Amino acid sequence: MKWFAIFLAILASASLATAESAKTPRIRERFDDNWRFRRDPTPQAKDAGFKWSWKVAYDNSADIQELPSNLDEGEWHAAKAGDDVFNGRRGFVWYRTDLGSGVKSKNLAIHFEHVDDNGLVFLNGKKVMGHSGWSEPFDVPIGNLWNPEGPNRLVVLVQNDSGPGGITGPVFLHVVEPEKAAKEATSSFDDRSWRIVHLPHDFVVEGAFTPTADASHGSLPVSEAWYRKTFTLPAAYKNKSVWIDFDGVYRDSTVYLNGHKLGHWPSGYAGFRFGLNRHANFGGKNVLAVHVDARQPEGWWYEGGGIYRHVWLNVADPVHVRPWGTFVHSDVQLGERPTATIHLSATIDNTLGGPAFCIVKSEIVAPSGRLYELPQSRVRVEANGSADVSADLTTSAPELWSIEKPQLYRLRTTIMRDSRTVDAVETSFGVRSIYFDPNQGFFLNGKRVELKGTCNHQDHAGVGIAMPDSLIDWRIRKLKEMGSNAYRCSHNPPAAELLDACDRLGMVVMDETRHLGDTESPKTASGTGTSDLSELRSMILRDRNHPSVIMWSLFNEEGLQGTEEGANIFTAMRDAVRKLDPTRPCTGAMNGGWGQGITLVEDLQGFNYGIRGYDRMHATFPNLPMYGSETASTVGTRGIYANDAKAGYVSAYDVNKPGWGATAEESWSAIASRPWMAGEFVWTGFDYKGEPTPYGWPCINSHFGIMDICGFPKDNFFYYQAVWGDKPMIHILPHWNWPGKEGRPIDVWVYTNGTTVELLANGKSLGKKTVPAYGHAAWSVPYQPGWLVAVAYRDGKAIAREQIATAGSPAAIRLKTSTPTIAADREEVSPVEVEIVDAKGRVVPTASNLVSFTVSGASVVGVGNGDPSSHEPDKATKRHAFNGYCMALVGAASRPGRIVVTATSPGLRSATLVLTGVKIRIEVKAAAEAVR
Repeated sequence: MKWFAIFLAILASASLATAESAKTPRIRERFDDNWRFRRDPTPQAKDAGFKWSWKVAYDNSADIQELPSNLDEGEWHAAKAGDDVFNGRRGFVWYRTDLGSGVKSKNLAIHFEHVDDNGLVFLNGKKVMGHSGWSEPFDVPIGNLWNPEGPNRLVVLVQNDSGPGGITGPVFLHVVEPEKAAKEATSSFDDRSWRIVHLPHDFVVEGAFTPTADASHGSLPVSEAWYRKTFTLPAAYKNKSVWIDFDGVYRDSTVYLNGHKLGHWPSGYAGFRFGLNRHANFGGKNVLAVHVDARQPEGWWYEGGGIYRHVWLNVADPVHVRPWGTFVHSDVQLGERPTATIHLSATIDNTLGGPAFCIVKSEIVAPSGRLYELPQSRVRVEANGSADVSADLTTSAPELWSIEKPQLYRLRTTIMRDSRTVDAVETSFGVRSIYFDPNQGFFLNGKRVELKGTCNHQDHAGVGIAMPDSLIDWRIRKLKEMGSNAYRCSHNPPAAELLDACDRLGMVVMDETRHLGDTESPKTASGTGTSDLSELRSMILRDRNHPSVIMWSLFNEEGLQGTEEGANIFTAMRDAVRKLDPTRPCTGAMNGGWGQGITLVEDLQGFNYGIRGYDRMHATFPNLPMYGSETASTVGTRGIYANDAKAGYVSAYDVNKPGWGATAEESWSAIASRPWMAGEFVWTGFDYKGEPTPYGWPCINSHFGIMDICGFPKDNFFYYQAVWGDKPMIHILPHWNWPGKEGRPIDVWVYTNGTTVELLANGKSLGKKTVPAYGHAAWSVPYQPGWLVAVAYRDGKAIAREQIATAGSPAAIRLKTSTPTIAADREEVSPVEVEIVDAKGRVVPTASNLVSFTVSGASVVGVGNGDPSSHEPDKATKRHAFNGYCMALVGAASRPGRIVVTATSPGLRSATLVLTGVKIRIEVKAAAEAVR
């Protein structure tokens, strides 16, 4: 039983971690429990009612420095904030208005709620600033340019790249208050009325869908919020090094300890840490407060809000291994007798006021359990300084990490002072060889591997972006079940636990940073610098030991990608990466400008779509490896077989695609027929909130997924299973419930990895058909209730068979889960799949019954059904089925024991499912992995 084996593996890891923790004084405690939370009201931006006028701007660019002398000439038109003045046209438009007078303040700013796409702002003839990125609020500080007596002439040059455009949201003046510590940050603040939450937590997903919220971000209102956690620190920690790690906060977070500001972190995706020693109360009460502002986006998809990844309290000796301070990589020599040289390095920090002398010891444990001890290093670490140590190990018959057999080694790094162990960390890594060939694609351990990948955002039905570790693991397993072997982290660094899962399960990864250069905007503007690159460095340092990561992606679809400036930014980023990790290629996801700009300085050429450019680019750059960094973008709704714009549904036949995209079959055939293309990353593996394409409201999530937002397969899932997998399979679509269409032809498709298929309707053969390469077999079948049978053949032998039948009326509920055992840690979840079945146990493919859930021994943390137009809340204990299916995410309690899930629906036979919560020392396991 697969689940039992998984449980034993988790238990074994926990036992090992317990044993390891006994050896180390380092503490790494998961700090996710008992946070107090308050969401602030969603602000309503009120337009000041300025009288705008506009005219088309000719021969202008977004980087002009002065207003043209003839600006007032030409035909100007009246407008108001919110008008679409472009009507789909690309180009530039001038706006102008008078802001009035009378306001007297040195801290005045102009607030723009929404400029589509980019804006260049001038006040009283002087350029103030430029803003790049649509659908995000921004402030323009105006300082001494303001004339209290008036007039104050505001001019804005707006650039539109596609779709609607203009100053499409409210504009008003406001006074920017000087920063000061909020009362919510102080230790004395009374937070007893605040709600208690357990991390990870996404507060935006708790809201109600509304057509007035940003559709691109899921039609859910965003706002600011506060988190507070009260805890004690033992007096013994006073002479230790104590810090707090935040794995991910969306976004623009400010952290306080006991009323003292520790720091500010704008990124919603890169992890960060702050030292606590200076302001901590050792031996007494401490209050950690976090302010979050999710109002400004970093992307153009659903991004949620809150402390949505783990938080960790760390306590270490003043002389310790730096967080993310170990690096392990290997040189593998393949052949009849493979060997590998493993290179180790570690950075040791000393927070003492004087120099420290220590011994650094390294041990490697192979997947088989074999122990390798490396020579010890004697190190002097200067006061408040650091020192690097390194060592090499050559081994014969290395146990290689691969997709089929993902074997993991463990490095133990121990620091000793005065003959006692003062610090120890463990680093998981893999030994493998990778390279990209410009003519033959990607090679892993000397074997060519087609990248059969998907792009994915980080949200799921019921929990939004706050995905528990077990749900991340579950999603990777669903992708593997489909035949996928590669994962693109779109468009930001993932949770570390996702890479852990890919390491364990055998899934290679395209790891991607959020921004090109030093910016927090969705897109990078001209003039963006590269002096910091802290978010990029964080990603590399955290993720470089994961064997699953095979490339670093440094951007996605940037306007500067085909320019010299874009190449310069990329070069600075590439060079920064190579200093931290010289073992993996640097790439980016380009949707234009191929052959120019960044193409000339990257290691791998990515194509976001652009099928027609594959051959030309390979001929022009024969020495540059290439792959599909984002492909397909097929749209479809699970269980729907005709487009319905009013309902917001798209047919699940592989025929619908946006203008930039391709069908699944077109996309894969273009890749698979060209050996120099290393593979593809399909947009997307799962549906996600936001970006409703091709329809807007009532849609609140995408249709791109091969699976819906719950992970229920759409029909394209089985296409990929046929062309990517190696197990015999067959799948018939659509379902066979079409009352009122008797005698009318129905298009029947069959996906299979057989070479020929026979289709039978109610026992009558409709003949055999050859399955085209990378395609499907199809028939037009007059509908009659009954059943269809498809049989796949290869070399004249039947290899797979499927039967579908006309289902009866809904009669009962059936519950299923692939995770009947979960950790009793208040975080992990079991996705419980709900099927509405007829009296014979067949799923009713059109059922929409309302299902209610009760749980003893645990709780329902979220629900979903995959309906892209459903406005039912994710946080609830009931959900309507959508085309026969819905889901409840059952979250474990803090105590182990029996969990009973009951599902009921009026007129249906209820169902019960028993789960088991087990006590696993997850926090101790994490303590042994202090450096990932």
